[in-house]
Amino acid sequence: MDDHYYRRADEFFDDVKHYDTVDRNGPKIFVGEWATREGSPTTNMGAALGDAAWMTGMERNSDLIVMASYATVRQCEPRWNAVGVGPDRIQRDVQLRLPKLLCPGHVWRISWTEVPTSSQTGGGGRFFYSVTRDPAKGEVFLKLVNASSFAQPVEIDMEGASSVSSTGTLVSLSGTNDAETNTISTPTRIVPVKSTLPNTAAKFAHTVPPFSVQVIKLEAK
Repeated sequence: MDDHYYRRADEFFDDVKHYDTVDRNGPKIFVGEWATREGSPTTNMGAALGDAAWMTGMERNSDLIVMASYATVRQCEPRWNAVGVGPDRIQRDVQLRLPKLLCPGHVWRISWTEVPTSSQTGGGGRFFYSVTRDPAKGEVFLKLVNASSFAQPVEIDMEGASSVSSTGTLVSLSGTNDAETNTISTPTRIVPVKSTLPNTAAKFAHTVPPFSVQVIKLEAK
């Protein structure tokens, strides 16, 4: 099956569990086109949050969703939103021909082959997460999405990935509000920030900042 979705962030938030109950005896799914239509003339932090939230649902159901393709990758001017079609991940300066990565482009940063079992405590209606694993590389990834305007304390139990390192790598993408964006003239206003996260474990507590997407990479022991 080839599914296509162009939605606003709120619509993606409400439908994150779309694939959780789909019959596993049916056809596999290619999400051939999808993107959050948010922000004008360029996509913004709200679009990045909508994309990241929807991705957690696809990641959690990657036994069913075998491929996904984001909208169109690149354009030369911020035209698509203006004509109501959809956004692009990368825009090019018409004069300089330099690619500029927009906010949603930064959330495509991990790869995996397995989805270990996990559970969540805490977090409100606009908190989303996924746990994925690449055993060949010995890596576990925890993606956390807080689309609300306040910090959310959560506890994640990755029972299916019980043996992980006590220190992780944290990559955080955050904005001061959901309308904040990168443009051709200010392409680095919102960029991923990498740091070290101590005291990690298969079950640990963490507070996710407002308007943020965080990816925690843990080494599997």
